[in-house]
Amino acid sequence: MRAKEREALKAEFKRSLSEFVDGLAGHISTVDRQWTIKGFIDVFRNIYTISADTKIVSKILEIHLFPKILEFAAANNYRIVLAEHQNYYPDLSFIKADDERIKFAVDLKTTYRLPENPDYCNGFTLGSHGEYFINRNSTKNIQFPYSQYLGHFCLGIMYSRAALDDIDESRVHRIDELKSIVSVIKEFQFFVCEKWEIASDSSGSGNTANIGSINKVDDIMNCNGMFRNLGEKWFDEYWMNYNKITITIEEGKRRRTKTIRKLKDFLVYSGQDPRLVNPRARQPSRAAKRSETGKQRRKG
Repeated sequence: MRAKEREALKAEFKRSLSEFVDGLAGHISTVDRQWTIKGFIDVFRNIYTISADTKIVSKILEIHLFPKILEFAAANNYRIVLAEHQNYYPDLSFIKADDERIKFAVDLKTTYRLPENPDYCNGFTLGSHGEYFINRNSTKNIQFPYSQYLGHFCLGIMYSRAALDDIDESRVHRIDELKSIVSVIKEFQFFVCEKWEIASDSSGSGNTANIGSINKVDDIMNCNGMFRNLGEKWFDEYWMNYNKITITIEEGKRRRTKTIRKLKDFLVYSGQDPRLVNPRARQPSRAAKRSETGKQRRKG
C-alpha cells in the first residue's frame, strides 16, 4: 500500500473515531457530570461503593464503553480483535471487514486530573519500546506485528476523582438510595490521538520499557506532544534507540559518558536542530504554587 493511501486511511479513521468519542460523555455521565456507575449490586439489592483505585475504575470504564465501541466498529465496517493476553498490545485491533490489510491499533487509556493542579493529569503509558516496537515483524506481546497496523491510536478518558470525604467504601446502600450515592469519578473528557502525538521523551513506568505520555490536560486534548514538530519518524527513531546510545561529554579537563535519554540530546547526536523539540509543560511544584498564591493574596 502506498504511503499516500495509508495516510488518507489513517486520517479518515482518526476523524471517525474522534467524532464518535464526542458523544461518549453523555453515555456514561449524569446531568451533573457524575459517572452513571454507582457501585456493585447483589441479588439482595444491596449496593456496594466502587473503589477509586485506578485499575478498578479503568476496567469498569472499559466494560461500560465496550458496547458503544462495538457499535462504532460495525457502523464503519470494522471488526474488532481483542488482545489475547493482558500484557499484549494493543487493547483493540480494528480490522476492515472487506480488506484485512487495513488495521488500526487502539489502546484505551484512562487517567485522572491531579486534585492539587487540575490543569495536569497523572499521565499514562503508551505501550512498550521493546521487542515488538524495535522489530516491527515480531509477534512477541503484540496481537499482530507492529508494521501491519496503519496507525497506532489512543482512545483516552480523563476524569476527576470525588473528594475522599464524599465516599464511604464501608457503607452498604439500598437500591432506593441509588441517586443519592456519590460517584467515585466525574467530569469526563475524551480524546483521540496517535501515540506519537502525545508522547514525552521519558519512560512511563519505573523499570519497564514503556513510553511515557505528556501530562498537561490541554496539550493532551490538542495532541500537542514533544514530537509535534518532528513527526512519527523521529518518534520511532528516538524510542527505538532510547537508553542505548552512549556519548562522551567534555567538562573542562574531565570527560564523562552519558546515555541518551532526552530528545534534545538525541537530535544533537543525529545532527538535527534541537529547537524542533516541542517543550513539555512542567507541572509547577507545590512550593512554587504556594509562592504564587502568596503573591496573589498580597496583591489583593
